[in-house]
Amino acid sequence: MNNFFNISYCSDKYQYTMGKTFFDHGIKDKKAVFNLFYRSAPDNNNWAVVSGIQEALKMIEGLGTAHHSFFEEFLPGEEYREYREHLSTMKFTGNVYAMEEGEIAFPSQPIITVEGPLLEAQVLETPLLCIMNHQMAIATKASRVSRSTTKPVSEFGSRRAHGPWAAVYGAKAAYIGGCQDSSNILTSHLFGTRATGTMAHSFVNAFGCTVKSELEAFDTYIKSHYGEPLILLVDTYDTLRCGIKNAIAAYKANNVDDNYKNSYGIRLDSGDLTYLANQCRKELDKAGLYKCKIFATNALDEYIISELERQNAKIDAYGVGDAIATSKHNPCFGNVYKLVEIDGNPVLKRSESKSKAVNPGFQITYRIIKNGMFKADVTCLRGDELACSIEKGERITLRDQFDDTKTTHFPEESYQFKTLQKQVVKEGVTTIQAKPIKEIRDYYLTNLKSLNPTQIRIINPHFYKSNISDSLYDLKNRLINSIIEEIKNYDETK
Repeated sequence: MNNFFNISYCSDKYQYTMGKTFFDHGIKDKKAVFNLFYRSAPDNNNWAVVSGIQEALKMIEGLGTAHHSFFEEFLPGEEYREYREHLSTMKFTGNVYAMEEGEIAFPSQPIITVEGPLLEAQVLETPLLCIMNHQMAIATKASRVSRSTTKPVSEFGSRRAHGPWAAVYGAKAAYIGGCQDSSNILTSHLFGTRATGTMAHSFVNAFGCTVKSELEAFDTYIKSHYGEPLILLVDTYDTLRCGIKNAIAAYKANNVDDNYKNSYGIRLDSGDLTYLANQCRKELDKAGLYKCKIFATNALDEYIISELERQNAKIDAYGVGDAIATSKHNPCFGNVYKLVEIDGNPVLKRSESKSKAVNPGFQITYRIIKNGMFKADVTCLRGDELACSIEKGERITLRDQFDDTKTTHFPEESYQFKTLQKQVVKEGVTTIQAKPIKEIRDYYLTNLKSLNPTQIRIINPHFYKSNISDSLYDLKNRLINSIIEEIKNYDETK
């Protein structure tokens, strides 16, 4: 069995059959610019969390590491021989510009821009989208879930993830998106996140199927893990009639109380969580266990947690599984990878709706900041008039790309800015070092605080202004109108 698995070649065949034509006709080295971006955010919001850049860069570095026999499996025959030999040594030699992991990205903004020889840039499409669509779906969902409460949220979804790779890197993305930790030990090993967990119902059942055996299970667990954080699962048989009572008895028998040097608590995994949590809180307080935490799981998501919070459920922390690990409500994130320039000439893919047409040309996005708060984003053609004005701190006017009667003015020297796309690969060489994951998460949380509270609410958020420059707007419409005019006058007989 061939165990070859290189994510650089986790691709679709048509990337390579198109490449054969580029190779045969001498256009493989044409200078191409591709943008990876999304058109609309999940859950009727208008922003997403960037995650996956580190893995994308590792994938790009791996290009040109497959033996020519690998390509022979799907590109057989003598007519492909020279092409296969070229592919087996073809490294990426171009430039890559990308947003930072933990960045907040808006629709149509280039999250990754690839500039390089056409063939090299083309074959990156599928693996780039595979990585970025997965991680951005999870990071964005984790952001929504963690924003639904001020309480800690743990990611518990590995068993529901779409395979081991998805479990590990999904947990990484969930941490960046605001979860405080994950149950996945491989994610902990690779990224240094904290691995956390409680116990399963099978642990309680392992001691028998009686109320007395539940008490024995709790007592044995505490003795085995004394000094560590302790969480007892109390709903195996009956939460209020025996589970909470056995937990209290076991804790007291082992001298675990509010003087315990570590955290301790109970977990609820079924039933009416508000009612059960509130009743358990009364029993714990009555027993003098005021610091005993109540941890809730059971198919939670941002909507259920929001409702639990509204009901003032006495819950101290949440564990969320498949809603995050599969981005359950929106499992398919919408990043696309489009050619926007070839040999210095802007190009686009036209849509029936002008608003959905691809923004052409080599672009850069500026985030306008006042008093530490994000006020607007604008994507420009690199070096265009607006880009130059922003970089000089001059007076600028931003126009809504879908309604040119709406404008926003920023007087001279009244704002700061940051560029969202930084060069991360130069002539095929990665130019940045991977950041610690906590630093990435902190960067996301700082970005989150720089948005208006109305823009981060879960239901009916206020949409942040994300615009394009006049030069980009004019170029886009000029290309579209030119194509429309050409189609009108098209005569297939000529």
